[in-house]
Amino acid sequence: MLIIPVVLTLCTLWPAAATLPLRPGNIRNVFGTPESDGRILQRSKRGWMWNQFFLLEEYTGNDHQYVGKLHSNMDKDDGTVKYILTGDGAGTLFLIDENSGDIHATKKLDREEKAMYTLHAKVLDRTTNEELEPDTEFNIKIHDINDNAPKFERDVYFANVPEMSDVGTSVVTVTATDADDQTYGNSAKLVYSILQGQPYFSVDSENGTIKTALPGMDREVKEKYQVVIQAKDMAGQMGGLSGTTTVSITLSDVNDSPPRFANHSFRITAVESTDIGGAIGRIKADDPDVGRNAEMEYSVVGGHDMFSIVTDKTTQEGVIIIKRALDYESKRDYEFRVEVRNTYLDARYIQGLQFKDYATVKVTVENVDEPPVFTRNPYIIEVHEDTAAGSFVGVVSARDPDSENKAVKYSIDRHTDLEMLFNIDSSNGTITTRKALDREMSKWHNISVMAAEINNPRQIARVPVFIKVLDVNDNAPEFAMSYDTFVCENVKAGQLIQTISAVDTDEPLVGHKFVFSISPENPNFTISDREGRTTKATSVIPQSLPLLLPVDNTANILTRRGGFSRREMSVYFLPVVISDNDYPIQSSTSTLLVRVCACDSRGNMQSCSPEVLPFSDGLTTGALVAILLCVIILLMIVVLFTALRKQRKKEPLIISKDDVRDNVVSYNDEGGGEEDTQAFDIGTLRNPEVMDANKLRRDIIPEMLFSFRRTSPIKDNTDVRDFINGRLQENDSDPTAPPYDSLATYAYEGSGSLAESLSSLESAATEGDQEYDYLSSWGPQFKKLAEMYIGRSPDRDT
Repeated sequence: MLIIPVVLTLCTLWPAAATLPLRPGNIRNVFGTPESDGRILQRSKRGWMWNQFFLLEEYTGNDHQYVGKLHSNMDKDDGTVKYILTGDGAGTLFLIDENSGDIHATKKLDREEKAMYTLHAKVLDRTTNEELEPDTEFNIKIHDINDNAPKFERDVYFANVPEMSDVGTSVVTVTATDADDQTYGNSAKLVYSILQGQPYFSVDSENGTIKTALPGMDREVKEKYQVVIQAKDMAGQMGGLSGTTTVSITLSDVNDSPPRFANHSFRITAVESTDIGGAIGRIKADDPDVGRNAEMEYSVVGGHDMFSIVTDKTTQEGVIIIKRALDYESKRDYEFRVEVRNTYLDARYIQGLQFKDYATVKVTVENVDEPPVFTRNPYIIEVHEDTAAGSFVGVVSARDPDSENKAVKYSIDRHTDLEMLFNIDSSNGTITTRKALDREMSKWHNISVMAAEINNPRQIARVPVFIKVLDVNDNAPEFAMSYDTFVCENVKAGQLIQTISAVDTDEPLVGHKFVFSISPENPNFTISDREGRTTKATSVIPQSLPLLLPVDNTANILTRRGGFSRREMSVYFLPVVISDNDYPIQSSTSTLLVRVCACDSRGNMQSCSPEVLPFSDGLTTGALVAILLCVIILLMIVVLFTALRKQRKKEPLIISKDDVRDNVVSYNDEGGGEEDTQAFDIGTLRNPEVMDANKLRRDIIPEMLFSFRRTSPIKDNTDVRDFINGRLQENDSDPTAPPYDSLATYAYEGSGSLAESLSSLESAATEGDQEYDYLSSWGPQFKKLAEMYIGRSPDRDT
């Protein structure tokens, strides 16, 4: 049986632990004495043992700390028994001597990392490795020592407390922890104390709550405090470990300070040209508070007709604003009082304090060269539309507000008078018309008049001038719309066929009243003019006053007779005269088109197209025959003309089949291409002596014709070059030769040329031996030549 004796090397306490029952066997009694506290170890026939070892943490002795010894009564100390250790830390933290059963710890153990280890012990036969004893479980508990100092959650704490707080006001609670065993001794019992921050703050020794210790702490005097708190274990006794933290405490602001002006008198200078609503200066009061508690509001005591003050929320300054225009010439100095007070007040601190202050503001006006000032702004002028060009419209007036009262000149901003309808006298501001005005084109004209000092044109003032064009009855009334009127063939006399109305672009003061009329001699239609009658209505207003509704400016078109016929007349044109009632009376004639239509018995239109007339009532047979003959003659003329054009043939380029020569013609004017052979008659080269006829150019008709001048004869054996040179000299020396711009160029070739003769006249080959198919591949320039020579091929002729 395995016996586990307890060997305490550094601990003098016996553990009160339960015993493990052991299996039956030959057990040697190792422990048989009572415990120090009087308890007798459990006695068993199987033997005695403990199930726990105690080991002191952070052992500072040898490297291998002795823990205890295992021994089995199967061990005869003859080396045949082997001890094996398994479980937590076996082989690393804990080693066992397999021969003696001694257990050692290999390094220092920390209870805060692990407080207890559970291991298993075996006894084996060294030879056969058979278990001599079953597994035995036991624990090794690490005994705590005070080896951990208290630690705070944060190195630095931040806290706020209102200024002027009462003594004992809680600020913040700081907490420290100790990793040592809370259940054993005083190793983890902490006590808090303040090392820095007195006499302003104190700390609760048990829970670490920091409180104010001094009354009346003022943020404006000192805002931030650094407090150092210590936590010490072992209940604060000597030898205990400690930790510290820093607490940064800020006094938050309360509105305990009123605003105050550092200077109770301010002097401001303002130029008289400052615009209304413009700022002329700023004043500022001081408030040592911050944030909302430092917000201030400025006001003018008793109000002022020239100045006001507003608060700049960003800078907490009072901005002086002009309410009315300043005038150096009328008043130069102003004085008023300004009040400043806090916007938000704290009732706890207003006792005995006045949270407002006063200051005096003096304003001095400076003189500047001001632009002219108009007597009115704006001007509204009325003028009739029939006013002739150059007529008077109105007068504008401006003056120099400065004491010098300089002269002023006037002008119209032409950007506001693009049509240039008005003029203005530059000296007195009289506005006149340049063109006739038409109210129907524009009822209002808005122009801008400028006034500038003569000596300083940069000082300019502007004023709007609104010119209203008054109406004159210069337009005649006309139909309000285009009417589509019809009359039924079966209509009866006196039946209404159309109601007409009129419009007038004029605007009389008493409203429009139109008179409609037609010729009384019209046999087909009559008109019933309602003559601008008004309709009366009775209102429920007290006294039942009659109300006049708008004038009914309409007229009815009635039939004078019945029985209209589309065959006789499909459309009637009815002139209607429309007159107004204004002065001078204007009238116009509008034509009403009335169609004759077929209608049903209810008067609904069915068809307005004219009926197809019978043939007998139309053209006669003779007239139709004459028209047919004319058409046939015209067709014959067209056919004949077309046939003549097709028979017209073009003159061939080469007259005869035998007439084949080299002909190179160059023109410096635009010609007709390779078919153009009219500019020069090459027959002269063929027979130089044929000069009897008057050979003139056939492509140009000269303006003057000169008498033909016979040239000298040429011998038969004359070279072509000599012939050309001779003719050239004759034409150059002939004053009567017309100056035709035609140049004929001949290239001399033959036996004297390096290229020898290029002509085909001297070729030994016959015409039938030549193949001209290659000419078709030379392009469109040789198309005509290809057609002539390929067409003459013997094969093709066959």
